Amino acid sequence: MKLFCNALASGKYIPTKYANKGVSGGQNISLPLSWTEIPNGTKSFALTMVDRHPAAKGFVHWLVVNMSGHARGMTEGASRGLRRLPEGSIELRNGFGDIGYGGPQPPKGAGPHEYVITLYALNVPDLQIGPISPFRQFQGELTGKVLDSATLVGVFTW
Repeated sequence: MKLFCNALASGKYIPTKYANKGVSGGQNISLPLSWTEIPNGTKSFALTMVDRHPAAKGFVHWLVVNMSGHARGMTEGASRGLRRLPEGSIELRNGFGDIGYGGPQPPKGAGPHEYVITLYALNVPDLQIGPISPFRQFQGELTGKVLDSATLVGVFTW
């Protein structure tokens, strides 16, 4: 499976408009994503975006589950029920305490943070978790259900 984001500048850097509103110029718009080479038997997808900088301690910026197995992407700004999330999608609470996408907002001057975006192809139509389920519960729900995964890393600093 392959995951793409045509908004990553130079294939790596997350433009400021996708950052959280606490960042000067940040609009908290979710990234456009697409995926290909889906494994046979895929019934749904799940997506995570996690800051892997040691100081962030695995801060979750976006968590989407139960996307239709027929989905092949999300358009820019799809988060928070505004438009265009794939059929069946449920967004979960992010590290900011909100449901949906929470863009990058590392401490100013903290240096580059790497945001790992992972798409999971699952062999079940849905995960048995709700919008306020903790990330560790999501991780537990994946056990034995992942057919394949694909990862992108975007970098943000300010």
